[in-house]
Amino acid sequence: MFYGIIISIYYFDNKRHRLPHIHVSYVEQEAVFGIPDGNIIEGNLQSNKTKLV
Repeated sequence: MFYGIIISIYYFDNKRHRLPHIHVSYVEQEAVFGIPDGNIIEGNLQSNKTKLV
């Protein structure tokens, strides 16, 4: 957790997103980022918080 951003890593959970990813939550927002490329797979996050992730 940093700057109020909570990050959870899911390396072997390939049933839903089919690749290693992290779940990010900040206040009421949630997003899922792919580990290989850092792109958002699902959800959204404020742009300044996305840059921090």
